Amino acid sequence: MRAEEILRELVAIPTPSTVSNLPLIQWVSEFLGPLGWLIQVLPYTDEAGVKKANLLAWLRPASGAGELPEHFAVAFVCHTDTVPFAAAWDGALRLEERDGNLHGCGSCDVKGALACFLEAVSVAPASDVLLMLTADEEVGCKGMDRLLAGIHLRVGSAIISEPTSLHPGVAGKGYGLARVTVMGREAHSAFPGQGVSAISAAARLIALIEDALSLGGAADELFDPPRTTVNIGTIEGGSAKNIVAGRCTFLVEWRAVPEDEPGSVLMRLRELAVYAEAQQPHIVIAVDGLRDEAGFSPAHSGPLRRQLAQLLPAKPTGISFGSEASRVARIADEVVVIGPGDMRTAHSDRECVPVAELDAWSQVLAKLFADNAKAFSGVS
Repeated sequence: MRAEEILRELVAIPTPSTVSNLPLIQWVSEFLGPLGWLIQVLPYTDEAGVKKANLLAWLRPASGAGELPEHFAVAFVCHTDTVPFAAAWDGALRLEERDGNLHGCGSCDVKGALACFLEAVSVAPASDVLLMLTADEEVGCKGMDRLLAGIHLRVGSAIISEPTSLHPGVAGKGYGLARVTVMGREAHSAFPGQGVSAISAAARLIALIEDALSLGGAADELFDPPRTTVNIGTIEGGSAKNIVAGRCTFLVEWRAVPEDEPGSVLMRLRELAVYAEAQQPHIVIAVDGLRDEAGFSPAHSGPLRRQLAQLLPAKPTGISFGSEASRVARIADEVVVIGPGDMRTAHSDRECVPVAELDAWSQVLAKLFADNAKAFSGVS
C-alpha cells in the first residue's frame, strides 16, 4: 500500500487522547504481522479508566528468537494520539486531497509519518530497526514514560516523528508549566476599600511576568522564535460580579531554549511573586511548579544526520513545540525530530500534509532502511 492509502485508513480511526488507541494499535499489528515483524503490545489503563497500549515492533531475526533485543541501530518513534477535533469539523476522520495537501485529523501530527514508515518497511528490508508507538503524547508524553520505565533498551539513532516539513530537528525547547494562585480579601463591591482584589493583583503580576520573561535571555538561532517564550494560557477568579475577588489563579507556560537550565524559569517566577507580594500589602501569592522538562541540544553529527544530509535538501532546525525527543534522548546516542507536514496547521481544522512530502519521506525511509547495515554501522 502507498502511504496515502495507509494514511486514509489511519485517519479514519479516531484517536484523541480521551479515547482508546487500541483500534489503531490493532490495525498496525495486522499490517506488520504478515511482513514478518514481531509485535509486543504493552497495554495499560489511564487515569480516566480508558484502556490504551504502547507497541514495540521489530523484524523477526534469522534466528527466530522472539525476545526484544537490548540494542537497535535505529528506532522510529511515533505517537498514536491526536488532540480533540471540533464537532464542526465534518471531515476530521475523512482524508481529503485539496491543492496537493491531504487534510484530516492527525494527517501531519503524526499519522502521516507512520503511514510513510509502513509503506517503507513494506518495500524495503528494515533489519535492526525498532518501531515504537506510544499513547498519550499529547497529554504529557505519559505513554512514553510508561514504556521506558518497563524496558531496558539502547538505541543508536532515534527518529522522533513530528511535522517539521522534513527539516531535521536537531535541538528542541524544553517545556514548563506552573499554577500561580493569588489570594486577596473579599468585600462587597460597594465598599471596595474593605477588600483587596486578587484579580487586580494577578493582572499586575501577569504584566510583570510578561515584561520580565519575554525579553532578553539566551538566544538560539536554530529556533523560531529564538528565545525562551512565556504564555499565560488560562485565568480564573472571583465569585460574583458584586464581590471584590478574594482569589485568582492562572497558568504560566514556558518553552525554554536548551541553554536555560531546568528550574531557572520557575525560580524567576517565584522571585517575581515575592516582589509582587512586597508591593501589594495583604496579597499572598503561591507558585506551584507542575512541569519543568529540559529541552535537548544539538547532537553530534551521527550516522542518521549524515544520511539525512545526503538524502534531503532541508537544513537542520530547532523545534519549539513539545515532543518525546528529550525522553528518548536518555536511551539514544543520536536523536532527530523529523516528519512530513507543518506543525502550524496541526491542532486545528486546517491540519494537512503535503502529498509531495509524504512521498519524499516514504522514499527516504526506504533508502535509510535498505542501507541500514552500511549507514548505521559502528553505532554503540
